[in-house]
Amino acid sequence: AVVHEDYGIGIFRGLEQREFQGIAGEVMVIEYIGEDRLYLPVERLQVVQKYISGAEEPPRIDKLGGRGWEKVKARIKKSIRDMAKELLEVYAQRRLAHRPPYSTIDENYTAFEATFDYEETPDQAKAIQEVMEAMDNEMPLDRLVCGDAGYGKTEVAIRAAFRAVMDAKQVAVLVPTTILAQQHYDTFARRFENYPIKVAMLSRFRSAAEQKVVKHELAQGKVDIVIGTHKLLSKDIQFKDLGLLVIDEEQRFGVAHKERIRKYKANVDVLTLTATPIPRTLNMSLTGIRDLSVIETPPTNRQSIRTHVHRRNDDIVKEALTREINRGGQVFYLSNRVRGIERKADYLRKLVPEIKLGIAHGQMPEKELEKVMLDFVTGRINTLLCTSIIESGLDIPRANTIVVERADTFGLADLYQIRGRVGRSNMRAYAYLLTPSETAMTPDAVKRLAVIQEHSSLGQGFRIALRDMEIRGAGNILGASQSGHVAQVGYEMYLELLEEAVQEMKGEPRRARINPELMLKMEAYIPDQYTPDAQQRMNLYKRLSKAESEAEIDGIEDEIYDLYGKAPSQVINLIQIMRIRLTMKNLMITKLDYNDSELIFFFHEDSPVRPQFLAYWAQNDRRLKLFADRKFSYRVGSIDAEQRIAQSVGILAKLSKDVSLAETPEAPETPVIRLKKAGYLKN
Repeated sequence: AVVHEDYGIGIFRGLEQREFQGIAGEVMVIEYIGEDRLYLPVERLQVVQKYISGAEEPPRIDKLGGRGWEKVKARIKKSIRDMAKELLEVYAQRRLAHRPPYSTIDENYTAFEATFDYEETPDQAKAIQEVMEAMDNEMPLDRLVCGDAGYGKTEVAIRAAFRAVMDAKQVAVLVPTTILAQQHYDTFARRFENYPIKVAMLSRFRSAAEQKVVKHELAQGKVDIVIGTHKLLSKDIQFKDLGLLVIDEEQRFGVAHKERIRKYKANVDVLTLTATPIPRTLNMSLTGIRDLSVIETPPTNRQSIRTHVHRRNDDIVKEALTREINRGGQVFYLSNRVRGIERKADYLRKLVPEIKLGIAHGQMPEKELEKVMLDFVTGRINTLLCTSIIESGLDIPRANTIVVERADTFGLADLYQIRGRVGRSNMRAYAYLLTPSETAMTPDAVKRLAVIQEHSSLGQGFRIALRDMEIRGAGNILGASQSGHVAQVGYEMYLELLEEAVQEMKGEPRRARINPELMLKMEAYIPDQYTPDAQQRMNLYKRLSKAESEAEIDGIEDEIYDLYGKAPSQVINLIQIMRIRLTMKNLMITKLDYNDSELIFFFHEDSPVRPQFLAYWAQNDRRLKLFADRKFSYRVGSIDAEQRIAQSVGILAKLSKDVSLAETPEAPETPVIRLKKAGYLKN
């Protein structure tokens, strides 16, 4: 199913070659109720979205031309506005909240920065800069930093923590697992060892007496940075002056914990780190409710993880373990059932007698778990049989093979996190995802495994999160009452309506959405002889129609020529039309028509093109004629397709130049009269 923003939900019936007014072209065919069909020119695919919803039942198909779709949109828009108030309450409070800006960056911060052992990647440096700029402002920080495992998210948090502590603020680092708490504690303690900064840890690796001391010192202000699991969210935790909350992998916390986090968020700066943000978190960032930094640049010499999806068998397991151990590396073997884990250990020892194996799971006594993890980190054991307790954050560079049993039972974000436990050095890493037969897996599980295998190159966490939204929908964005609304209009349309509601609540001016229509009477499509695969043609049409810049169109054009060779005139025309559409969108020109002798331009009432400029142009060029109903024509005579494109480009370039001049501070002060006020123009 697909969603047309004007006509609603229909069934995609493929691409067809059709002829309109003697001009051949390709159209997308959408079928509505009663077998009515809409034939949409391929250059206008930006008005169509794939239908995505978390609902299991198929969507209700709309009636073509009926009023039902508009009623549904209006009702959902009202509901979103009402519910958005609830969602945005904390964020609105934060935007209204003020705190003194942090002290300006000085030589102490610069010296601390220089102690970082590695050179920052470009994306990492940008994320740090964005966080520092936010700390310069009076509005509290609320930023999501998304980056693959080992890409340097922790250092972003460490820099922010240093600056907060230098201003006598306390920092809390909240993590989902005891093991990750220990690892973060070691990292923070090492980075701050030469500074008078006290770092403490709250987790079950600490005795009750030790935890009591940490809690007391937190309340007294004697602890500057505390790393902890959900114990940090206990009601008996008191801070003297908490300034910064760092949350690592927020999706790993339960509803009750998130409620407690929400209360913290209203008053302090918040930095959230994640490798694969859950759809709801990602939605909020993409719709502008939260700020977002993405770290996609891999560290120097990092190699992608080779990912294999296999039916489970002994030969695969033996080969995976033997190869890694023979090259001096270490292996994670993930079996997510504590019951029977000892039998699994016996099986692995018999299969590969040379392994030195340890077992780790969440039900073990703290000291025993701590010891086996220390043995693995130091290399005394080379194979760790474990549950998903190792999912978050572990950094063990010598571990470069992971075997996951029943990979089909894990979510996409979980699989990505699990795979991220290996490949943390310059060694080639391998991930083996073992499954039952395809018939024993759910359709979504098959899709997830295909996605994780497809996205094996570096820096794919952000893209995987986007694909996760496609597979399982947006989740509960605005509360349970909204999930039905996603099913009624589809995920992308729902996000657009949500974005409008967010902009309204934030008091931001909304620019009208323009989808320009071109009627230049020329063949503009990708012939099936040139690109035989219909799915490839559809993908190229969609990308061209959604392109936001000339550079993006140029990149797609180069890709087409690289893949398919010298292009026929229809493809060249299509690419040129997409460039013209982009300029029309920027100038808010809604339609461009050719009537065999004139090019006719129709303007939106908020177009920045100045009527006085058009009037001046008309006085000096008799080919241009102005009309009162927000349009003008330019006489060009009977010309071929190439000349129509050239003339259109020339006219739009002239309009763009005037608009850019009018928007510069040096431009002469001429009041910009919108075209809706241009009634003085004569027919």
